[in-house]
This record gives sequence, structure tokens and C-alpha cells, in this order.
Amino acid sequence: MDKNQIKTSCLINNYNYAEFLSEAIDSALNQTVKFDEIIIVDDASTDNSAEVITKFTQVANVKSILKEKNQGQLSSFNEGFLAATGDIIFFLDADDIYEPQYLETTLKFYKGRSECDFLFCAYKKFGAVEGTFQSDVVDLDLGYSVIRTLYNGEWIGSITSTLSIRREIIRKFLPIPYIEDWRVRADDCLIWGASLVGAKKFYLSKPLVMYRIHQNNQYHNKKFLDIDNNYEYKRFWKRNSLFNYILQKNNFSSPLFLAFTSLNELKTIPCPKYKDFILYLKIIFLFEHSFFWKIKGIVLLVSYFVKTLITGKLKIL
Repeated sequence: MDKNQIKTSCLINNYNYAEFLSEAIDSALNQTVKFDEIIIVDDASTDNSAEVITKFTQVANVKSILKEKNQGQLSSFNEGFLAATGDIIFFLDADDIYEPQYLETTLKFYKGRSECDFLFCAYKKFGAVEGTFQSDVVDLDLGYSVIRTLYNGEWIGSITSTLSIRREIIRKFLPIPYIEDWRVRADDCLIWGASLVGAKKFYLSKPLVMYRIHQNNQYHNKKFLDIDNNYEYKRFWKRNSLFNYILQKNNFSSPLFLAFTSLNELKTIPCPKYKDFILYLKIIFLFEHSFFWKIKGIVLLVSYFVKTLITGKLKIL
């Protein structure tokens, strides 16, 4: 398959997952279309992860970063990205697995949709829990999401191992200095960051990633929530700091006419859902300062809703 001169980097982040790490690396190596480079970032593991990684670095396109200090997942993303040279960056947790056609399928999608900046796919759970998770049964153009993320904290994406992002987008927000805030769930930084810097997002309905569920899976088992009952409250303030950093880094400020900008952003979604209209209606009603534009924006939004409904482009579910 012709990759059309697109260089690809796979970033594998690992901490004490030596028992799973070989499978993850093998899944990246054994793709039907090969990654140009695979970068394994080990976050100062205390098990035999370094030994496992060393065996793989004998392969030409495999590189490793063995950190001396454990600093968490965001730190690994930062260092991996700084070392990567690919045009598209693919992320893989060390306990997950790519299906053999993952890279070939996603590259074909990027090639067919040159406007795609950020892509995430459906996935299959395996291990302690099994099943397929799909946001939708068809591929989706999700449009742009700057406004809905900035004003509503909208999270448009999926687990780390399903994500791929164009380099030109990631460089606008990585590296992020708040590594202590995001020792876990750092995929939030990728998902929110991409939205805020203007990534056009797409969803691929084919499950191309195997998401392992096991006793040490912190997110699935909510271990950090058990330890800290105030986690979500603290996460809200961490999100604010993250947003402020990304906005300042990109010299971004709130739009002068929020209602007008919100409606234009909604129109970037070819087949919006009912909940999309409700969300933008909420944003216009709550955050548009001009009373004139608040009323006009609501009227225009309702008018567009009716038009979308009549033309059959509205997704009810």
C-alpha cells in the first residue's frame, strides 16, 4: 500500500507492564503496513520492563527512552513526542494491542480525508471484561470543536490506544508542563488539546484496537477515585489550568460574537445529532454577552435545526 509519503510514529508508553509489553510492541511491529518508527517510553519502571524493551531495540525502527524518574503518563507523552519525527503520531498503552490492519486502515482514512487532523476508532475489550465499544456503527465526521470544548469541556475522543493525531496539531499543545496534574488520564490532554487548537476530528467505526481490562488498569478500575473522593473536583481545576496554558500558547481569545461562531462551528458537522443543537443552544444562552446576538443566535440555531431536520441530515440518536 502506498502511504503517500506520510511518515508514521508509534508512541508506546509503559510503566510496570512488563508482562504485557511484548504483546503491545509485537502488535505495532506486525502491522500489514509498517510504522516508520516505534518509540517506547518507559516511565522508570521497577519491574523488568527495561529488559523487555532492550530486546526490541535491536530492531531498526524501534527506539527507546528509559526515564530515570517516574513522572506519569503526560511526561511520557511529552518526551515521546519530542523524540518522534512522524507526520502522524499514533499512541499505544503498553497493556493494549493493535489489530494487524490498524495502521493500514487508519492511513487509508487519512489519505481519503486529507482534512482529518485527529482520528479515533472503536475498540474491543478483552481480559477481565469482553465486548466491543463503538460510539456509532458508522464512520463520522465530527467537525471542529473549539467552542464546545472551551465553554462546555466537551471530551471528543476515546482511550489512548485508539488515538492518532497529525504532528502539526500536536506541536501546538505538546509538551505540556503540568505533568503532576496528569500522571494518569493524560489522554484527556491529547483530546482536549486537539480540540482547542482547531483539529478536525473523525471517528472510525471499525474496532481496530484491543483494550485490555485487568486488575492494574487504573482508569477502568477507578483506583485513583477510590484513593481520592475529590478527584473529579480537582480534575476540573486541572482542566482549567490546562485550557489556559493551551490558549495562551496559541494566542487564542474568546470570539467577539460567540453566537455567530458557535453556529458556524455546528455547521462543520455534516450530520449533527439532536444533542449537538442542545449543547450549542446552551452555550449561546449562557455565554453570549450581547443580548441582541443571544436572541439572534438562538433564532438562527432553531432555523438551522428545522432545515437539518427537513433535509434528513439530523441524527436522532
